[in-house]
Amino acid sequence: MNVSDFIINDKEQVSLNDVLLSHDNRTGIEQLIKEHLYIEELHKFGLPVNNKLLLHGSSGCGKTTTAKAIAKALNRTLLILDLSSIVSARIGETSQNIKQVFDKAIRERAVLFLDEFDQVAKARGNDDKDVGEMRRLVNTLIQLIDYFPEKALLVAATNHAHIIDKALLRRFQLQITFDMPGETELDKYYDRLLNKFPHDMQNIKRRYNISYAEAKDDAYTQIKATLLANLENKLNMPA
Repeated sequence: MNVSDFIINDKEQVSLNDVLLSHDNRTGIEQLIKEHLYIEELHKFGLPVNNKLLLHGSSGCGKTTTAKAIAKALNRTLLILDLSSIVSARIGETSQNIKQVFDKAIRERAVLFLDEFDQVAKARGNDDKDVGEMRRLVNTLIQLIDYFPEKALLVAATNHAHIIDKALLRRFQLQITFDMPGETELDKYYDRLLNKFPHDMQNIKRRYNISYAEAKDDAYTQIKATLLANLENKLNMPA
């Protein structure tokens, strides 16, 4: 397979201002971006640049959106690795496939995004099947991350950080936790979603104790129901 077969083609443009982040998370990500914008100045003082970021926490709370926003802020290509297509029945092939994607990211000075990182980064010894092969895969990942140059940026995301090999976790200089949003955060998100629609379509039932992704899906479902009902009413009106 060609290396492009392992890359998800996602052209969505997201600004960092569009991402709902806690104060600490935003501060950490903004500094990471600035480090790459001023990389030469930092090198003049012998300072390293963080280029390995782990995003972990609840599903649907903004990890993928954050990766997209980082790439846009840096004006870099975002390479999203499709782990479902890259994992082969033969672990040796999986290692080679992953290396091809890493090499492409390095050549293009890209942002490489590894979603569902735990699929290939499980702690060695946690899997009863082919333990030796899985260890070799994790060892390959460790080597690739160790030699990943500062000119490129690696972002990995997982909902299950606790099952990732500890040696891999240590390779990430910056680790950011994404928690489920509270009512205040969700209200801000609902306000932002609804603001672009006519007033009569903004009257939805707001759900809480859910992720941003779930809130978006539910809000859009209700808005579409209102829109469709309005359209049907117009069609049924007497001429």
